[in-house]
Amino acid sequence: MIRNGSHAVEEEEEDQGEPSSSSLSPGKRKRVIRVWCDGCYDMVHYGHSNQLRQAKAMGDYLVVGVHTDEEIAKHKGPPVFTQAERYKMIRATKWVDEIVEGAPYVTTLETLDKYNCDFCMHGDDITLTVDGKDTYDEVKRMGRYRECKRTQGVSTTDLVGRMLLLTKSHHSNVVSRLYYNFGKDPKGHSPWTGVSQFLQTSQKIIQFASGKEPQPGDTIIYVAGAFDLFHIGHVDFLETVHKQAEKPYVIVGLHFDQEVNRYKGKNYPIMNIHERTLSVLACRYVSEVVIGAPYAVGKDLLDHFKEPKKRGIFRILDSSSNLTTDYIMQRIIENRLQFEARNQKKEAKEMAVIEALKHKEDSLKTEAALTNN
Repeated sequence: MIRNGSHAVEEEEEDQGEPSSSSLSPGKRKRVIRVWCDGCYDMVHYGHSNQLRQAKAMGDYLVVGVHTDEEIAKHKGPPVFTQAERYKMIRATKWVDEIVEGAPYVTTLETLDKYNCDFCMHGDDITLTVDGKDTYDEVKRMGRYRECKRTQGVSTTDLVGRMLLLTKSHHSNVVSRLYYNFGKDPKGHSPWTGVSQFLQTSQKIIQFASGKEPQPGDTIIYVAGAFDLFHIGHVDFLETVHKQAEKPYVIVGLHFDQEVNRYKGKNYPIMNIHERTLSVLACRYVSEVVIGAPYAVGKDLLDHFKEPKKRGIFRILDSSSNLTTDYIMQRIIENRLQFEARNQKKEAKEMAVIEALKHKEDSLKTEAALTNN
């Protein structure tokens, strides 16, 4: 079992790059450090959540700007999820204190000042405008930019590839190196759009789970399922569950990959058990996760959570959401050509930047050699 909580644990130095303001005692803090993050946050996965976790650890208050559908379509191509769905997903992420709807695609000092943010934080990949310019250029030049490590082994591109290729290698092999080729004959792959291996570690789970114990008076509520491609339908359901008690302690049981594949078939789950664990732990409505929960809820499981011995404690809740994992896959498949074009365009821009940086580096080396001679 992995206990969750509403606050981030202390960040290790290699992730944040500098001491966390939140790790200092209140008496030593001069003021509240406000951090700005922004992005599309389309098909939100644990890589996005990990970025927000690291951002929160760099300060005290996290403001997250989410772009509109129109802005994303202009610079990248059409998103899979609507802006309303993406706003709700980010609001449900436990490290987020405030969201800004319709944030500009290019981050400027004006935006940071408007929301009283000390600096902007982004991963160590690059985000480009439609004309190939770095969206963080201004804040970088003015020293109002911080960087965190990009989460290895996950990307929206990879998840879509799993859906379209109907692969199952991600179930048992967590170091699978699936790369879905969106281009016809690319000259190279961008390290930001491509996929590297994902290795689950105990440290990563600890970072996502803060270990909050149930307190006297808490109502323990247990739910179980696949929670695959953790999405707005899951958020709506867990929010409904959370509202069932004044002091809820929500435990989510996650079925193993083989069990999910048994009752769902095809190549489900799209995310393996390790990936689903992190995705669920990032949700603010969840207190604890059981990894590899049994499909049938029996007396032993209830007794383990110190539930009342009485029966009649099962409820069916209507989350009022019709969004399912199947429906998301259908969206992807129906818009496959658009998504392929979007990723070809994105990778082409990234490769152009890589070539330009390489050319600049080679020129500097040549100049240095000439100077030495």
